[in-house]
Amino acid sequence: MQENNIKTIYRSDYAAPEYLVGHIELTFLLDAAQTKVKSRLRMQKNPESANPNAPLVLNGEALHLESVSLNGVPLKPGHYQLSDELLTLPNAPKVDVFTLEIETLISPQSNTALEGLYLSTNMLCTQCEAEGFRKITYYPDRPDVMARFSVLLIADKEKYPVLLSNGNQVSSGELKHNRHWVKWEDPFPKPCYLFALVAGQLDCLESAYVTGSGREVTLQIYAETHDIDKCEHAMRSLEHAMRWDEAVYGREYDLDRYMIVAVSHFNMGAMENKGLNVFNTKFVLARGDTATDADYEHIEAVIAHEYFHNWTGNRITCRDWFQLSLKEGLTVFRDQSFSADRGSPAVRRIEDVNLLRTRQFAEDAGPLAHPVRPDSYIEINNFYTLTVYEKGAEVVRMLHTLLGTEGFRKGSDLYFERHDGQAVTCDDFVKAMEDANQRDFTQFRHWYAQAGTPKLTLKTDYDAVAQRLTLNVEQLCAPTPGQPVEQPLHIPLKLGLISPSGQDYALRLEGEEAGTTTTRVLDVTQAQQQFRFVDIPEKPLVSALRGFSAPVTLEYELNTEQLAFLLAHDSDAFNRWDAGQRLSSRLILNLTEEHPAQSDVELLIGAFQHLLEQHWDDLELLAQLLTLPNEDYLASQVKVVDPVAIHNARNNVKKRIAVCLQTDFSRLYARHHVSGDILLDRSGIGRRKLKNTCLVYLTALDNGETSALAAEQFAQARTMTDQTAALACLLRSSAAEKNACLEQFYRQWENEALVIDKWFTLQAACPVTGTLEHAEALLQHAAFDWETPNRVRSVIGAFSQSNAVNFHREDGSGYRFLADAILRLNAINPQIAARMLTPLAQWRRYDTQRQAGIKQELERIFAHPGLARDVYELAQKSLITA
Repeated sequence: MQENNIKTIYRSDYAAPEYLVGHIELTFLLDAAQTKVKSRLRMQKNPESANPNAPLVLNGEALHLESVSLNGVPLKPGHYQLSDELLTLPNAPKVDVFTLEIETLISPQSNTALEGLYLSTNMLCTQCEAEGFRKITYYPDRPDVMARFSVLLIADKEKYPVLLSNGNQVSSGELKHNRHWVKWEDPFPKPCYLFALVAGQLDCLESAYVTGSGREVTLQIYAETHDIDKCEHAMRSLEHAMRWDEAVYGREYDLDRYMIVAVSHFNMGAMENKGLNVFNTKFVLARGDTATDADYEHIEAVIAHEYFHNWTGNRITCRDWFQLSLKEGLTVFRDQSFSADRGSPAVRRIEDVNLLRTRQFAEDAGPLAHPVRPDSYIEINNFYTLTVYEKGAEVVRMLHTLLGTEGFRKGSDLYFERHDGQAVTCDDFVKAMEDANQRDFTQFRHWYAQAGTPKLTLKTDYDAVAQRLTLNVEQLCAPTPGQPVEQPLHIPLKLGLISPSGQDYALRLEGEEAGTTTTRVLDVTQAQQQFRFVDIPEKPLVSALRGFSAPVTLEYELNTEQLAFLLAHDSDAFNRWDAGQRLSSRLILNLTEEHPAQSDVELLIGAFQHLLEQHWDDLELLAQLLTLPNEDYLASQVKVVDPVAIHNARNNVKKRIAVCLQTDFSRLYARHHVSGDILLDRSGIGRRKLKNTCLVYLTALDNGETSALAAEQFAQARTMTDQTAALACLLRSSAAEKNACLEQFYRQWENEALVIDKWFTLQAACPVTGTLEHAEALLQHAAFDWETPNRVRSVIGAFSQSNAVNFHREDGSGYRFLADAILRLNAINPQIAARMLTPLAQWRRYDTQRQAGIKQELERIFAHPGLARDVYELAQKSLITA
């Protein structure tokens, strides 16, 4: 792509649409090779338009225009202007309602980008978010143009017996030449990004749901015949989500039916199209022998996420794409809350924060950093980021923390009441929270505008005579590109004070009445602030940022003994885990530079032994507490990353722990390795999580006895969780049987695409020497397919994002491997190509030799002719020198 074809879109340039669409009638004559699309738009000039003489401009890409008619009169080419991306009518009516009819031809089978209407195996399906609808027909493709859709689908009855679209089915019939038709109407106005259709040979799992008000809704999950037996968990997850949303937010579903379709070729996880959710098969299909416990949990979370969008995204949508976190951040918070209520709240919070701190914090610290509400973009697909989703959810969570459950519910009720059926902004959401609770969140809004991860520094001063603890808090905000002055943020700091005996003190600030609360939220609003706690009889330890109450880095100096104490005694599960992570990180990172003190090693092992001796109801939490920090998190703690040193140091610490606690791990493994255990309740999931954590430590010893243990578990496994956990341990070892197990796994599951994705991932992410060459060979495997995003992610994504020690080989071959893949994907699926590029954006964090190797590949990508906008934007930003 040439730079003169690149256009940057700025939030500050937003203007109301020049024309509005009241109703659109779509007719599809469906065919894989060539589909004809007829659209009939009932339009009018927007009375709020700033330019009364503006032409009518419609978006369209990769379309063959057949005809255009205005109020029933065909237009000749001289009456409209056509370019690669626009259809312009200079003389469209400026008054009254008018009708515009357009016919286009498109080729779904040629659409490997998987945006618009495309072919997935033998199924026709759509993906229109963010700007895919313009690849179906000419239309004002922007989220603030909302219309009612009527859709007529016509297709061959044998090839496409199932014809689905948004809303409610209103009629159907038969046609000549073995064709049939189905008509759908969606009674709710929606932006075109929520349009969907699916046509194919599909089976259906059906259920009925009765809402709180007594209305019956038909629930349908469609999948290919051989997968329909894997849809039961998705159905139960949907029912749980519907009931939860009624109970917690008072939101009922609003159509007669709710449909989900599982699609094997999909760029994203799922899509919340109104009434017809299109899902990546990865987040629908589950059976105990083909899906892991983590798969089950992810399916439930994603099913809930897309369902929750019905109100937070569909009924109320975004005014423009800069407001993407309005729907995504809010809905991620909602699905996280749902998952916490469904499982272990402590474990769910740990998992959410671990993702945020390892991946989103890195995004915030690199050249691709942007605010939760971005100010500009070249390609909107590049802003489906962890910042918009995960950090956006943390911003919403902070509002929940500041207002409490009752106050947040009042704010959400007002938001739904005030903006139902509208396209609005992040400010509108915050304003509803303010108005419902008589609060001023002017300062809080900076969270949406400033990029970077703030740092909180805590220092304490204890006065034993006055029994008073003074807490000094300083906040430092990372500089935001293009914003010369950083504003202090409103940060909710949740904390407790722990006595030397391990008990929480009751907290009372100077000047307050005595109370019994042991955890409270402090409003940090200034660059420097002081809080004085009284009635503290002995010097406490501060348990700061409980529940990770704000997306910040915390600087609070604690020695190894104090961290071990918090790991043993903190009543806040998240902070207990975090203390263990900090203690382990300190030991591992010391080992990358010098030999740590033997006392530090013994302290960590002693802390782990203390955990193993306690009684635990939540086995998942124990497994989390016993897990060492991952290499991404460790890398985030140093200025110059040496991936090899970090990997080796972490392995050494893991092996030392295994040597000293082998008896304990063996005992725990034997206790929880229940033969034939296939239960998917919390107890079964907890048992498997804990015993497989023990297996990781035991196989780190890499001897015949522990390898035999893993091999036996692999052979006898009745769940995918146990089978893949054992295989992963074997692949990291020197066990002679690992190649045979790998081959057996493939033969056993070669007809299950999602399981073969796991087979690819286990190999590409394996940190042993020679994995790069093995990954290159996997790209030549008969089961690898460049046009299937899940398969691409299973090899290229797994290697570049989950195998740092091999990806960052000093000779630069790992970087070349990724750059070659990106350039090949650029011509097939630019959106996936761009998402593969992100590991290269962090090049400044490494040593000089690695920096040179990564930068060389970025420059090669950037210089490539025909570069798609998606890839161009990320390569350009990655190469900009500060």
